[in-house]
Amino acid sequence: MSAKIYRPSKTAMQSGKAKTNQWILEFDQEMPRKIDPMMGYTSTGDMQQQVRLFFESQEEAEAYAQRNNIEYRVMPPKDPVRQVVAYPDNFRYNRIQPWTH
Repeated sequence: MSAKIYRPSKTAMQSGKAKTNQWILEFDQEMPRKIDPMMGYTSTGDMQQQVRLFFESQEEAEAYAQRNNIEYRVMPPKDPVRQVVAYPDNFRYNRIQPWTH
């Protein structure tokens, strides 16, 4: 049984950072998914895949995995690099890009 520990990134549909400060322990897929021939639904018999555990910090998640003998890997968070952009920069005399209309 293996799992991954990660901190979710901000979704593209929101401008705030809600639900991005918690760490998640999510189990990996152990059984392959199969398609129901009649309805076309995708299903699996692996119930561990539905479990998501939330933790306040990365250390808590790692301690839980070690305590329960769960093989895990940590995926470091990718914080966005914000570029400072100001409206007056469009009219600077030393612009790098040429002004086009």
